Amino acid sequence: MASFKVLGLMMILFVTSGVVMSIEEVVDPIQAYNCETKMSLNCVMEVFESICNKAKSVTDKCCGELMVLGQVCHNALLKRTLQLPKFKNVDASILLKRSIQTWNKCAFVVDGVAPSPSL
Repeated sequence: MASFKVLGLMMILFVTSGVVMSIEEVVDPIQAYNCETKMSLNCVMEVFESICNKAKSVTDKCCGELMVLGQVCHNALLKRTLQLPKFKNVDASILLKRSIQTWNKCAFVVDGVAPSPSL
């Protein structure tokens, strides 16, 4: 009888841990971190243009806004953008590389932080 109670308790723990894990996976980082309200539209466009067009640069002002936005939001917004139908034929690896370069440039300009090798 006692082993049945232990087995039942273990099943409940197993099921609830699975539910908690699935809830964590569903959380949208853009909503969770309120990413869409942390940068001016002008700076969003400037950062986006610098990622899509190697010749474009981000001003120090917009670099400051990008740092306030944070790397989690920057990465999440880029990934969401790459999921749009307009970008289905674009080489995502190039844009991801440029995104890292833009982030690193802004981090250096604003904080003098060493570059981050990952996305």
